Amino acid sequence: MTIAVYPGSFDPVTYGHVDIANRVAALFDEVIVGVYDTPPKHLLFTTEERVEMFRKAVAHLKNVRVIQYTGLTVDFAQSIKAKVVVRGLRMISDFEREFEMALMNKKLAPGIELVCMMSSLEYQFVSSSLLKEVFILRGDIDALVPPHVAVAMRKKLVEKGLVPATPLRKASARKK
Repeated sequence: MTIAVYPGSFDPVTYGHVDIANRVAALFDEVIVGVYDTPPKHLLFTTEERVEMFRKAVAHLKNVRVIQYTGLTVDFAQSIKAKVVVRGLRMISDFEREFEMALMNKKLAPGIELVCMMSSLEYQFVSSSLLKEVFILRGDIDALVPPHVAVAMRKKLVEKGLVPATPLRKASARKK
């Protein structure tokens, strides 16, 4: 049985993340989505909120579990007996960063392989940080995140005073 770990901060989970999870679930016996507890970046959601949002987004995948972790990803992978770390790539800058991490991880844990999945074309431009920025500026993100994530983002950003409680602008429809 091959276990793969798909690690990330997922703040918030996007359809791009879900797409990678769907595709990875078809390749491996078990997939553990590892939600990193303390990434070195400003987070909108707590670890528990990020875990719950991802769990709900992949509830349809019977061989996927979502859990939080702390520390080195390769240590986490070894602790759950994973043989593979999966990373999603959107653009060349992602590759450069992942390449550096892959070399370090190979030094730390030679028995763990890295599998990089190219993002589907429709999600290549989506990043959690860009998504948050668009949302704060009152743009429509409904096509980019599961509905429960959009609701959670709205609630969180209203609580923080970053967006008004009035409805957001919807993306304009194309005129024919």
